Amino acid sequence: MSIGSMSILSVSGIQRLFELVNVVLTSGIVIFSFALLLYLLIYSRRNNVARTFAFLLSCVLVTYFVDLALFGIENWRMAKPWLEVQWIGIAFTPAAYLNFSNALLNTTGERSKLQSTAVHVSYVLSTLLLIGVAFGNLIVRGGASTHRALHLLPGPLFPVFTLYFSVAVGWGAANVVRARRRCLTSTSRRRMSYLAATFAAPAAGVFPYLLLAGWPTSAPGVALWSILVLGNIGVGMMLVILSYSVASFGALTPDRVMKHRLVHFLLRGPFVATLVVLVIIVTSQAEGWLGLPSRRVMLFGVVSVILLLQIGIELAKPLIDRALYLQDRAEIEWIQQLSNRLLTSTDLHQFLENVLTALCELLRIDTAFIAVVDDGEPHLEVTCGDLEPHKPSELSLEAWRVSLQQVRAGQNDGNPSGSNSDSRDDDTTPPGQHRLEQYGDLFVWNGYWLTPLRATKDKDVILGVVGLAARSAEPDLTPEEKRGADSLLTQAAAALEDRQLQQGIFSALERIMPEIEDIQRRRGMIHYVGDEALSEFRLVESAEFREWVRDALKHYWGGPKLTTSPLMALQIVERATREQEGNAMKGLRSVLREAIERLRPEGERKMTAPAWLLFNILDLKFLQGHKVREVANRLAMSESNLYRKQRVAIKAAAQMLAEMEREELRNHKDETREQ
Repeated sequence: MSIGSMSILSVSGIQRLFELVNVVLTSGIVIFSFALLLYLLIYSRRNNVARTFAFLLSCVLVTYFVDLALFGIENWRMAKPWLEVQWIGIAFTPAAYLNFSNALLNTTGERSKLQSTAVHVSYVLSTLLLIGVAFGNLIVRGGASTHRALHLLPGPLFPVFTLYFSVAVGWGAANVVRARRRCLTSTSRRRMSYLAATFAAPAAGVFPYLLLAGWPTSAPGVALWSILVLGNIGVGMMLVILSYSVASFGALTPDRVMKHRLVHFLLRGPFVATLVVLVIIVTSQAEGWLGLPSRRVMLFGVVSVILLLQIGIELAKPLIDRALYLQDRAEIEWIQQLSNRLLTSTDLHQFLENVLTALCELLRIDTAFIAVVDDGEPHLEVTCGDLEPHKPSELSLEAWRVSLQQVRAGQNDGNPSGSNSDSRDDDTTPPGQHRLEQYGDLFVWNGYWLTPLRATKDKDVILGVVGLAARSAEPDLTPEEKRGADSLLTQAAAALEDRQLQQGIFSALERIMPEIEDIQRRRGMIHYVGDEALSEFRLVESAEFREWVRDALKHYWGGPKLTTSPLMALQIVERATREQEGNAMKGLRSVLREAIERLRPEGERKMTAPAWLLFNILDLKFLQGHKVREVANRLAMSESNLYRKQRVAIKAAAQMLAEMEREELRNHKDETREQ
């Protein structure tokens, strides 16, 4: 709890213990405040509530950081510059409170000019207060030490600051209460309740209490430090809860994902850092413990804490996840198992490479390959050893295709084991290609033993072909080698089959991803004003709309930011997709092209005319796909200037696309009324 500001001096007994505990708590608040500030700036920087709270959190951070920096300083004159710096956080806290509460009220649909004006006025007053602290003695003056706690003394106008601080915080609290009353859903009311319950935490931690009431000289110092310890515990807990509540505003991810990310971030970052500070403080007071210097004990302690906590958090991860996912535990466990068992292209390649290595070791050969069939076309997937002695030039795609057809024909003919009369006597091998001979389950071709990899459920489906360097003219596998080879080939076929199924899942997810992202955006942008928050949602109103347009233009001729673009959910794009026979990419391209064409001025096209600049940039850079240098040369401008003008052009394209979407929605409403 800030006392504007304090410096903890070394004393003995219980007071010394409370001072050390307070230093640990102050360090923890600084660490957690900084970590939460980074978290909000990284994950919620586009949300106005999060941005305003981040500024309020910065005020808390500055105030507590000065408390921590003054640890060990005894002379208040040496500490005075730091004490004045601390007032940056103290002076701007009232303005930050008003701004934050006004942003909360805006999420419920209530906007007031009086509120906005009050926010601007509060920032002016806070700036004047800070100037008064830095260059005068009217707000604060001099300094003193109260039970080893250094702080400034109140000036003649300090009661004015107290009144301003109280009014601003009280006004902010009233805004939060009013925002909660305007919430119409249980979820929004719950989040606002968390905010209302912890809203006073920053003010409680920042306000300089000793300047207001002082501390009786007859009162014991233990009582002062015990109050500070209890106050810092409460402030720290409320700050974490308040930050969690703010992080949930406008979040595009589900609550479970946000909780999981925040909890693990706090555990692995600020929690570990706080315990490291605790170890440093404790070991610094343990000179000669175990016969070792304190610095060496500190080194061992810090390393041990970091390593043990990381291992402990990892081991406790299932329990933490179970606590976070109480309602959806079964589904989450299934999703986690699916994530762990998915085969990426690299996973499949490594697995098949291991199978080939095991086959080569089992059969004592040095070369093997696997040809995998994708969309009916075989291609070389994995090789083991050097193919050069076996004429790799003959292992062309055409040879695999013909060989695979012969494998399919021979396997379906059901030749008995050891019989190869059909493949030898009735030779239909095309000229210039090697003859395929069957020996039971194996085929001999071009110095290789071939065996098909078939689907486990449908034996008629061939997933690929395994080629093994022939160690003899005819297969001579022993029973043990055959059993081992069959087991390895079964595993390879199962992996290929699973991979095909997963690719089908990924294709389905790609098609529905825009709809999933649209649902998440709807969740994150509810304005707490009833059913209309959902029914009147428009993608074009999103703060990220311009970025979606920019990404789609950059990948205009193909790329993930076009195929998975949120713009796919626009009504005008859905109509264009139907006109393009269900091709969503062509539909989005046609809409983007139309938006750019609407920016085309009338008359003859001129490359250097200002009226044509935006259209020329969009057309040359994105629709025609010219490089930046080429576009800059044609438009007679520098590349740096082109980049600046490009941002303006993309903004204009986004505005035109938004207008086209609104026009489409109006037309749709008119058609609905007529029906």
